Amino acid sequence: MTTLPDNWQKSSYSGPDDGNACIELAYSQAALHLRESDCPFTVLTTSVTPVHNLLRAIRDGDL
Repeated sequence: MTTLPDNWQKSSYSGPDDGNACIELAYSQAALHLRESDCPFTVLTTSVTPVHNLLRAIRDGDL
């Protein structure tokens, strides 16, 4: 059985009115974990580098 992290955070852009319509991020020593708040037991796990590259591409308008 896989233990899910307990340090989930949602984006400040989600705001209080979005309810369960947001992406949440958690971290552990080895990985970053992403989930959609309305489906909390489906978790995407990755390392820091791919997420950093994705966020940079979004910020730079490359996507």
